[in-house]
Amino acid sequence: MKPGKPAPNSMEIRQAEALDCPVILDLLKNLKLPVEGVQEHLENFWVLSLGGKLSGVVGLEVYGRKALLRSLAVERSLQGKGYGTRLYRAILEQARKRRIREVYLLTETAEAFFSARGFEKISRDQVDEAVKTSVEFSTACPASAACMWMRLE
Repeated sequence: MKPGKPAPNSMEIRQAEALDCPVILDLLKNLKLPVEGVQEHLENFWVLSLGGKLSGVVGLEVYGRKALLRSLAVERSLQGKGYGTRLYRAILEQARKRRIREVYLLTETAEAFFSARGFEKISRDQVDEAVKTSVEFSTACPASAACMWMRLE
């Protein structure tokens, strides 16, 4: 193996970099997830790299002590193998480090995933006003998406 090249089966979760943005956008588009606002909040995105290939992503849009968890996505061929849970744990760790107290999210497909991890379904009216300014919240996600919330300790 060449020096500096990741092992084929190595896994890393790291903060996203500007060079990751096109790959992140492609991954989200392939999974039919919103891409609006990703570039503006890229400093709060984390990626899953497997063997040096970007294979998953998750992000936060931060509004003071509140945040919108968004874009939790793993390549289809890797879904159901625990990578989404690893990304989820990594982003919550970052939220806690930033002293975020409340996390909101919108989902059309992963309500059971988030419910099992402590999120509660709420109405959109209960969402913090600052979080409602998010492009994902205001225009990118359909009104049919489940709105969820969790308090961080």
